[in-house]
Amino acid sequence: MKKLLTGVILFILLSVSINAQEREGYVFTVVKELPVTPVKNQNRTSTCWSFSALSFLESELIRSGKGVHDLSEMFIVSNAYFDKGDKYIRTSGNINFAPGSSFGDVLHVWKNYGIVPEEVMSGLNYGEKSHTHNEMDAALSGYIKALVRNPNGKFTPAWRVGFRGILDAYLGEVPDKFTYSGKEYTPQSFAKHLALDTDNYVSITSYTHHPFYSEFALEIPDNWRWDRSYNLPVNEMMKIFDYAIEAGYTVLWASDVSEKGFTRKGVAIVPETEVSNMSGSDQQRWLGVTRSELDTKLYSLEQIVPEKNITQYERQIAFDNGQTTDDHGMHIYGVAKDQAGNKYYIVKNSWGETGDYKGIWYVSETYVKYKTMNIVVHKNSIPSEIRKKLGIK
Repeated sequence: MKKLLTGVILFILLSVSINAQEREGYVFTVVKELPVTPVKNQNRTSTCWSFSALSFLESELIRSGKGVHDLSEMFIVSNAYFDKGDKYIRTSGNINFAPGSSFGDVLHVWKNYGIVPEEVMSGLNYGEKSHTHNEMDAALSGYIKALVRNPNGKFTPAWRVGFRGILDAYLGEVPDKFTYSGKEYTPQSFAKHLALDTDNYVSITSYTHHPFYSEFALEIPDNWRWDRSYNLPVNEMMKIFDYAIEAGYTVLWASDVSEKGFTRKGVAIVPETEVSNMSGSDQQRWLGVTRSELDTKLYSLEQIVPEKNITQYERQIAFDNGQTTDDHGMHIYGVAKDQAGNKYYIVKNSWGETGDYKGIWYVSETYVKYKTMNIVVHKNSIPSEIRKKLGIK
């Protein structure tokens, strides 16, 4: 009997030890998640803005009862690049000519040129199995920057044909017509069939160098169309995330991912790096360690770490001094909590099935509050009292 009891105790202790090991680090429980299409891979391109925005609009189609669609990111890229080339010439080279862009670019292309399914225009017209744009970007940049010097003293219509020819050679021609699910469409008629009104989507940001409840164009290189965002206090901007998700709407999210806290394992946090700001119980874990050891502890994800208290002032300082930059576009579609009850947003990335969660990131509420550049949401996903302050009907 004693041997049996001893065996049971050892089994229980072993089970507790195994469970403790399994629970080390961050363990997430989903509170709410909304439908999204599968994770894609932008690979060696700077087209996160297109991948994330179309993921967002694909979720909007699901939400509005239009079914599941896989839409062409490269249709968007091709049309946007052509517009960018035109504006570069018209401004004598005084805009940023680079492959990055903004969410407003996607909405503009959808509204003015339409959209096509992925199967109609995959954009892989150059012998690669996955998107690789280094050569195309270099060719387009060299071409347009040579032209802006205006060697003839005037521009001929031929430059547009040549520029379009480079895009078509790499991404494939933009189709005039195509057949999808047994029906013939043009890009414009397909967009009309999907029936998303791009005027229903608005950009929101939060910075103090412009008045709150006004609109301004974010001063970032990729905002070459000078699209405008509504400006809110950060706490009101944060309310939109939760209100939208609770109401069944996802959120298109632009953020800085260059921070060490945006790990490649699928978790993003803003650790408190000043021991004096941690609680008494937490301090005992960090006191007496070197800077290197502290960084290792904070970013290892082996245990939950305290995070900074982010204010409007800290957001602004990080933007003003260049610590917050417009790095990456992603798609937020849910909320989760860790084992300590801290809130995270569930984020669909476009780096393929990487990280511990196969292309999904758990981003702390603190990180979102600190590093959000701007979001795009359906205007109906904004609380009515905030819409009223912004004058959005």
